[in-house]
Amino acid sequence: MKNRKYIIVLGDGMADEPIEALGNKTPLAYAKTPEMDRLSRRAEIGMVHTIPEGMKPGSDTANLSVLGYDPKIYYSGRSPLEALSIGIPMKETDIALRCNIVTISEEETVFEEKTMIDHSSSEISTEDCAVLLEAVRQELETEIYQFYVGTSYRHCLIWNQGTVVELTPPHDILGRVVGEYLPEDERLGEMMKKSYDILVNHPINIERKKKGLHPANCCWFWGAGTKPMLTSFKEKTGKKGMMISAVDLLKGIAVGAGMGTVDVEGANGGLHTNYEGKAEAALKALLEDGYDFVYIHVEAPDEMGHQGSVEKKVQAIEYLDERVIKYLTHRLDQAGADYRMLILPDHPTPIRIRTHTAEPVPYMLYDSTALQERQWNYQEEEAAKSGNIKAEGHCLIDYLFGV
Repeated sequence: MKNRKYIIVLGDGMADEPIEALGNKTPLAYAKTPEMDRLSRRAEIGMVHTIPEGMKPGSDTANLSVLGYDPKIYYSGRSPLEALSIGIPMKETDIALRCNIVTISEEETVFEEKTMIDHSSSEISTEDCAVLLEAVRQELETEIYQFYVGTSYRHCLIWNQGTVVELTPPHDILGRVVGEYLPEDERLGEMMKKSYDILVNHPINIERKKKGLHPANCCWFWGAGTKPMLTSFKEKTGKKGMMISAVDLLKGIAVGAGMGTVDVEGANGGLHTNYEGKAEAALKALLEDGYDFVYIHVEAPDEMGHQGSVEKKVQAIEYLDERVIKYLTHRLDQAGADYRMLILPDHPTPIRIRTHTAEPVPYMLYDSTALQERQWNYQEEEAAKSGNIKAEGHCLIDYLFGV
């Protein structure tokens, strides 16, 4: 239909495993989600494989897949996608690396014996982190290595004439000693060690510790890759698309694909992000600005999974239901819009291990014109029992569009 609108609501890392503290339910099954329950009665639910076999279960590969880009063809590394969002003019010979400002333990004298405490430094603000990164830049930046500010704890290092090296994401080694995960590249390892010396006694970190917050005391490099080349989303799908996300990775994918992006005030990638602001931006794009498709990315369930907080992950899912999905559907229904909405995670982030896995994830496809009543709810167990299995995640968006 000519005026039909299309929406993906992506709850990053929302899928999980049954948890004893929740009565052996997953956070998605346990959470109070009356709007998703209502929609599921007139929707298809099922499971989709978003991570191609042999690839790592990152938000980069998974979100590319959900957006319709086969990661085996289009993926060139995580940080280069974020570099696009930041506006870094990458050369063909540049290597981009994610630079997390992390928290490592301070008791040990030897750097290699320190422990990874927090990959997000208590979800530090962009403003504070920019000051810390400037201190690092003053001492470590050269013509070869250049730092760029991103969002919150997520920043970028551009390595001129560099090489793609194997690096470990900090959220994969929470609670572990860092020594065995340092880069094989000697210069990168030395920069990480020196960044600790620069940041450990910085006034911002002294104040953070007084407030009971984790200090942002070390740069951790990972996600290396080359300049990405994505096909235009409009040319690929025939749809004018808008990305709504607080994180540079998703904004970078959108920039590379020629999609629109919007900065939502108060959207920060954390539990207390501006959920309603994201929904309002989506409504404006669809109902006023002529967009056919919006992709609403909410980072909070993933962050709470990394933190290992069952309570907060449940809360993040409930916020997504009430403050994004219900907000959207009620306003679209009031406007008399004809729309199809796909709700899913990109990958699981199980509380048990506090990092990503490559297991398939539950999806729900809702059509506002559907009349058939079903007796199921949107959650992992029922989605698996539905018999609806999508083996190739990058084809799911075609299913949304009715191709």
